[in-house]
Amino acid sequence: MAAGPLEDKLVCPICLELFEEPVTLPCGHSCCRLCIEGHWGQRQADTDCPACRARFPRRPDLRKNVALSDVVEAVRAGLTSDPAPGLGPGPGPRCPRHGRAVELYCQTERLCICCACTVHGCQGHRRVLMDTERLSREAHLKESLAESRRQAVGAQDQLHQLQQHSDEIEDSASTLIVTVTNKLSSLLRAVESWREEVLRGLTGAKAAALDQARDNENQLRDHLGDLARYQQQIEELLACPDHVSFLQESVRLAAPAALAALPPPQWDEAGLRDGLEAVLAQLFRLLLREAPQPPSPAPAASPEETSRSTPVSSSPQCRQRRELQKNYRNLTFDPDTANRYLALSCQNRRASHGRRAAERGPGGDGERPGRFELWQVLCAQSFKAGRHYWEVRLSDHAVVVGVTYAELERRKRGHNPNNIGRGPCSWGLQVLEDHYEAWHDGQSQRVADPQGPPTRRLLGVELDLAAGCLSFFGLEPQTRLLHSFSGSLFTKPLHPVFWLCEGRTVTLCQLPEPPADPV
Repeated sequence: MAAGPLEDKLVCPICLELFEEPVTLPCGHSCCRLCIEGHWGQRQADTDCPACRARFPRRPDLRKNVALSDVVEAVRAGLTSDPAPGLGPGPGPRCPRHGRAVELYCQTERLCICCACTVHGCQGHRRVLMDTERLSREAHLKESLAESRRQAVGAQDQLHQLQQHSDEIEDSASTLIVTVTNKLSSLLRAVESWREEVLRGLTGAKAAALDQARDNENQLRDHLGDLARYQQQIEELLACPDHVSFLQESVRLAAPAALAALPPPQWDEAGLRDGLEAVLAQLFRLLLREAPQPPSPAPAASPEETSRSTPVSSSPQCRQRRELQKNYRNLTFDPDTANRYLALSCQNRRASHGRRAAERGPGGDGERPGRFELWQVLCAQSFKAGRHYWEVRLSDHAVVVGVTYAELERRKRGHNPNNIGRGPCSWGLQVLEDHYEAWHDGQSQRVADPQGPPTRRLLGVELDLAAGCLSFFGLEPQTRLLHSFSGSLFTKPLHPVFWLCEGRTVTLCQLPEPPADPV
C-alpha cells in the first residue's frame, strides 16, 4: 500500500503497517510490541533489531513510546477523515485483505497475495512469484493439451475403423441377402414362408449390429466434441494476459474423462451362414417328401415391426418395468381422428408422418368433424377408471406423447404446431433433441433425463385415474421416471394422444397376451 513521507516513517519494519503500541529498542528503532515479541519468540540467547540487526546482550525491557503512539493515532485519524493521495487502490489487482498490490502466489492456499499476507496469513506457506507459478501452470496445461490431442487422434482412428467395419457389415449383409434370395426363389411356393423368415432374421441381425455401430459412433463423436471444447478452453486460458484470472480459472479447469474401450458391433457372418445351411438342409428334406407340408408361420410382419412391435427385449427387464406391465394395455390408433398426413399401418398400431396426404379408402379424407387439422391422432381406447400402462417406440425426437379428453380441439388455433397440454383438458410430454418438456393448461416445465441425453426411442406411460396421476418413464437403457402429473382430477374418459413432426414414426408396442382392454 502506497504511503506519504510521514506515514513511511511510522511503519513497523516487521509487519509493514502503521505502528500498533510502538515500543523503542536500545538502538533507537521502534516496532509494534506484538511484532517484536513474535520476532524474538522464545529465544533466550542474544536478541537483535529487525531494522539494523544490532544485537543486544540481553533482551531489553520493552516500554511503550508514548509520543510515537500519539503521532500514529493522529495520522490514523487523518487517514480516516481525509485519505492522502496514493493510499487508495492503484492500477492492477490488489489484495482483498490488505489492499496492497498482489506480488506473490501462495501455493498452499492457491491464492495471489501481497507482501503483508506473508507476515499475517501465509506464514509457513509455500510462496513463489506469480510469473514463476504461471510458467509451471503453462507447462502443465501444455502437457494436458498434447494429451488431449493424442486422444483426439486415437478417437479419429477408432471412428474411421468403425465406419469401415460398418461398411463391411453393410456389404456382407447385402451379399447374404442376395444369396438367400437366389437360393430360395427357385423353391416351391409351399416353402415361401421359410424364405421370408430367414430374410427377417438376417435383416434383424444387420439392424442390431448397425445400431450398435451407430451407438459407438455417437459416443466417439460426443467424446470428440468434449475434447474440442476442452482444447478451446485451454487455448483461451493460455491467451489470457491477466495472471490472477489465469491462475484462478486454471484451477477450475477439468479435463474430460477418458473414453473407455468400445465393444465392436456383434456381427457373426459365419454363424448366420451356418443357420442358413441348416434351414436349406431342412428345406431339401421337405422337398424329398411326397407331400411336403409348409410350416404355419405367424402372420407376415416387417423386420422393423418384429423388432419394435413389443416392449419385450432380450435383456432381463427390471422389477419396476415388470410391475408396470401388470396393467399393460394394447392400444390401436383411431383412423377417424388421424391427420391426413399421418399414415396408419400394422393394423393401426403404427403412425407415420409423410409429405403426402395418406389414402383413407373410399371417400378420401373428407371433412370429418373428428379428424385433426394438426398432425395428431387419438387412440381408439379410452380409460375412465383404474390403472393402465402402455409403451410406445419413437423413431426420433420432435414427438408429443400424452392423454386428453375426447373434446380436444381438432382445428388449429394460433401458431402452436400442437395443442396437447395447451389447455386444461390434456396433458403431454414433448420429446425434444436434448431434453423433455411437460405441458398442461398452457404451462410448460423443462424435464431433464436423470441419465443424461437418452436415445428416447422407447417410452412408457402409466395412468392412475384413482390417484389422479399421469407418469412418463424412459425405458432405455433402463427404466427411470421422467415426469409425473400428480394431484389431477380426471372427470372424463381419457384417450392416449400423439403429435408427430414430419418424417417421424410412432409405434404402439404390443404384449403377446395382455389383459382385456377396458374401453
